[in-house]
Amino acid sequence: MGLAPIPISLTQQPLAGLPNDPAIASAATLPSSETSTVLSSDFETFLKMLTAQAQYQDPLEPIDSSEYAAQLAQFSMVEQQVLTNDRIAEMTAQLQVSNMSRVAGFIGMAARTSDPVYFGGQGIPVATDPATGADRAFLLVKDGQGNTVDRLEFPLSASEVIWDGQATGGGTYPAGRYSFEVESLSKGEVIATNPAPTYAQITEARDINGEAGLILEGGITVLARNLEGLRDRI
Repeated sequence: MGLAPIPISLTQQPLAGLPNDPAIASAATLPSSETSTVLSSDFETFLKMLTAQAQYQDPLEPIDSSEYAAQLAQFSMVEQQVLTNDRIAEMTAQLQVSNMSRVAGFIGMAARTSDPVYFGGQGIPVATDPATGADRAFLLVKDGQGNTVDRLEFPLSASEVIWDGQATGGGTYPAGRYSFEVESLSKGEVIATNPAPTYAQITEARDINGEAGLILEGGITVLARNLEGLRDRI
């Protein structure tokens, strides 16, 4: 539920001579792990316990009425907390459903992300933004292990390029996950290296550990909150 159950401790006088009432006995011996369930549904049993306390108390040492009031107040507070926890859980579930309904509308669109994306033979759009002051810019291609496998120069004026998977030395890179960086140079010196976001098509919306997630082409999984942008289908 998000909030740990609050334990309750009831101060009682010895209950010698109590009748063998299973409801009272079970309520008095419940483990703490079941407390929240009882509190939310068994107020009547709790009242039986207090009534039995009063009926079988030691007449020479009667229980102070203020003690009853304190026990009732404590029970009421904990029961209210349980109800609050249940309400929070309900609201959380409703929010998750709402989030899933919202992100389901993203299916078919292109997600902008700096996470690795899948290359299966089709070109991948890559957003490029060279650093201010750069006089040359290169696109660094990294494989699924983060190793730089290619370095391609592109015009400084380009805001987006398409990586077609063709290797500089010839041939095509194998299908798999790739990520990209923009390397900016000035007078032959590297002045900045920044992640280059890509666009990948969204194929599915899915709940991922209670969060709205999206499945991109190639089975890549990203959380909706980590997306950097959306645009029409690639």
